[in-house]
Amino acid sequence: MEMKDGPVENGICSSESIHGGTDVWSSKESATASADHLVVMVHGILGSVTDWKFAAEQFVRILPDKVIVHRSERNASMLTLDGVDVMGERLAEEVIEVIKQKPEVRKISFVSHSVGGLVARYAIGRLYRPPRSENEDDPSDNICEENSRGTIYGLEAMNFITVATPHLGSRGNKQVPFLFGVPVFEKAATSVIHLIFRRTGRHLFLTDDDEGNPPLLRRMIEDCGELHFMSALHTFTRRVIYSNVGYDHIVGWRTSSIRRNSELPKWEDVVNEKYPHIVFEEHCKACDAEQCEPSSMEDDGLDKLEEELLMGLSCVSWEKVDVSFHACRQRFAAHSVIQVKDYVAHREGADVIQHMIDHFLT
Repeated sequence: MEMKDGPVENGICSSESIHGGTDVWSSKESATASADHLVVMVHGILGSVTDWKFAAEQFVRILPDKVIVHRSERNASMLTLDGVDVMGERLAEEVIEVIKQKPEVRKISFVSHSVGGLVARYAIGRLYRPPRSENEDDPSDNICEENSRGTIYGLEAMNFITVATPHLGSRGNKQVPFLFGVPVFEKAATSVIHLIFRRTGRHLFLTDDDEGNPPLLRRMIEDCGELHFMSALHTFTRRVIYSNVGYDHIVGWRTSSIRRNSELPKWEDVVNEKYPHIVFEEHCKACDAEQCEPSSMEDDGLDKLEEELLMGLSCVSWEKVDVSFHACRQRFAAHSVIQVKDYVAHREGADVIQHMIDHFLT
């Protein structure tokens, strides 16, 4: 993925890829300075690089000497229907190309929206490298030599951030809110979703059984052969989840926040001028297998498979940030507002991006 220099606008340097996409790389001030932290932004289903344009520019403007931002372009539009695994492989290859073209980078973070969070989780499983002492001959390990936690293709793993991502899948009660929690609608969606969203739909609704294997999302809560999904997640210093508490008609609160119904917090309007839409924050410690006891699934709205996903993902710590746009004019577009997909239409979500940057480990 060769890059050539592009225009400088508002102090931000961009590059044009061989595929015709425009990528935000760094600020004008840091073009020859010390930025060594690669931030990979991944869009959601049927999305494109423009979805993260506002956030990318804010990262570069506020952290000019720290970050280099790359907005993934390999899985644009209809390519997002090819399946989480296929998209994850493409993303991993893209990240490797970027790392090779930017030899100055030492650290890496991911910021992903919607299904892009699942794609990023798959990609880091492919990109994970064990601690150097266990993998002396790996040529990708020459960038960050002293990291006992393992690396992401040789880079120190810093922030893994997902925004409105269906970590527990999209089937089950109120996991896709526009189905109104009506069981007959939800059951019908499970049967026909592949006709609309093809292989990705099967992965989201946990109906895939490639070669008799468990659903992909179930396999992604373990290290699976050469794919070190959980080791890769554990490698990151921070794992952060931003979730809509309501009005997100695509991804429900429970699946995006990795919680049972009984664990969803009570929240109230928070008077915070800087982050008016952040209504709850929680730091959840990792729990071991004995601590992660199954709940009464009937009470918590999860079936056996969803419960397994929740327990598996709870084996690492998470920072959970709950967001509400209930008083906003664009509240019914909360799934896009939380990302600021389009600044003109979704500017009310700008405080979420600001919160993300203010707490970002560089």
